[in-house]
Amino acid sequence: MSADPKHPLIVQSDKTLLLDVHAEQAEAARSSIMPFAELEKSPEHIHTYRITPLSLWNAASAGISAAHIVDTLERWTRYPIPQGIARGFADTIERYGKIRLVAADADELLLVSDDAAVMAEIAASKQLGKYLAKTEEGFSLRLTDRGSVKRELIKLGWPLKDEAPLRDGEPLAVRLRGDTLSGAAFTARDYQKEAVRAVLGDGAPGAGYGVVALPCGAGKTIVGIQLMAELNTNTLILTANTAAVHQWITELLDKTELTKEQIAEYTGDSKRTAPVTVATYQILTWRADKTADFPHFKLFRARAWGLVIYDEVHLLPAPVFRITAELQAVRRLGLTATLVREDHEEDAVFSLVGPKRYDIPWKDLEAKGWIAEALCVEIRVKLPEELKIPYAVASMRDKRRIASENPRKDTVVQQLVELHAEERILVIGQYIRQLEILARLLKAPGITGKTPNAEREKIYDAFRSGEVTVIVVSKVANFAIDLPDASMLIQVSGSFGSRQEEAQRLGRILRPKKRNSLFYTLVSQYTVEEEYAANRQKFLAEQGYKYGIQQWE
Repeated sequence: MSADPKHPLIVQSDKTLLLDVHAEQAEAARSSIMPFAELEKSPEHIHTYRITPLSLWNAASAGISAAHIVDTLERWTRYPIPQGIARGFADTIERYGKIRLVAADADELLLVSDDAAVMAEIAASKQLGKYLAKTEEGFSLRLTDRGSVKRELIKLGWPLKDEAPLRDGEPLAVRLRGDTLSGAAFTARDYQKEAVRAVLGDGAPGAGYGVVALPCGAGKTIVGIQLMAELNTNTLILTANTAAVHQWITELLDKTELTKEQIAEYTGDSKRTAPVTVATYQILTWRADKTADFPHFKLFRARAWGLVIYDEVHLLPAPVFRITAELQAVRRLGLTATLVREDHEEDAVFSLVGPKRYDIPWKDLEAKGWIAEALCVEIRVKLPEELKIPYAVASMRDKRRIASENPRKDTVVQQLVELHAEERILVIGQYIRQLEILARLLKAPGITGKTPNAEREKIYDAFRSGEVTVIVVSKVANFAIDLPDASMLIQVSGSFGSRQEEAQRLGRILRPKKRNSLFYTLVSQYTVEEEYAANRQKFLAEQGYKYGIQQWE
């Protein structure tokens, strides 16, 4: 095949795909490759996708063959596909489905394969030996070990095809409102409906669970509510913090005909259950000490749940993996803005919650007006003379703190707030002492992990109403806080270049507005913060956001 400059795709031998977004057929090509390739970077001109074992297994779970992938690449590629790359796709995809899980009887499942070598590998695994018993047909296992076996198999490079049936939970009528409680018309957006259809599939074995990845501000909660309305069953919703619990409850009452009595909060403040129960990861992972059991895991067995929704699934704590492994007969939905996990446990989410069923790039929704355009600016601030020598001789840990708490940042924050008096502003940081100082200087309310939930809600409500236009928040505001009118964020310190944190903080200001949103990051010049800032800058630029650097004099 000869080169065709009109085609938008370049396929490379390392299984990366370069998409020329200015090519005439770029949008059609993007839609074609998304089911089997992961978006890595999306700056202005060339988007980078990568084909990985996990992306191929996601594709295989959706019924996509290696031949289809090769045909798609050949259709859009500008240059000939590198020799041998297609065979690699086939080898990886063929591993999915080599091992199947089927129902044996009421209490057991059966692991089967037609490949004798694969069965021998399973028999030789000491880890799998803890869960499996050899039978004439294959290996039997208990229902409660379904998820644990999936995790061990994916570590061996054998993603399991789960054909065992899902059980129906206790029925619950979940009807959507045509108008919200405020009288505004309500209907799910097209991409939200598409996400639900992708999770449900055709209802056959292997469907009914998975992950939906949407940008912050794109309405992940509505996807969950829409799925609840499709399944009409008792639902357990797990999320990042108590404020997010209250937001879910508010949205459910606003968008559905469920009553207050049908929805319960299970947190440190209240431990009631109802047909729809909303809980935090924190309460589930609480225990008296490191050797004790997790007493609140009983929530998973409190009712006949027909659906479990994992909000911010990338935060799913490792202890919850254990109980999630037992819930493989329950329909499951993971919601996230980014599947990036700093512990690199993405394969655990794949095996226990399900494959990624749907995603859409931030820039696509921005172009359609569903989320705001963001302008990202890094402001470099010099250290005071009296801190330069203490910084130079400090340990790495102390260097981070000295750079983060640079007192000159306080002045910069004050001036930025004065310059943008018309904005609704969040000032966010890592260190409590720094945030307390800023709250006093700005005469603004502050929220940290120690702030009682009732007080947090009062401050958030004042911000939403416009009574308060600036709030100072710690990392408790990184996740699942709905402040749709926030239009500017000033980041004074962070978790040392965490991609996950950057995505979540940017998401605080991405709700659609009439003007651009502003994202300022303050960085101490000639310190370790510059290195961490470079990681964040790279991440934002790769996602397609405009990023500038200024020196503050």
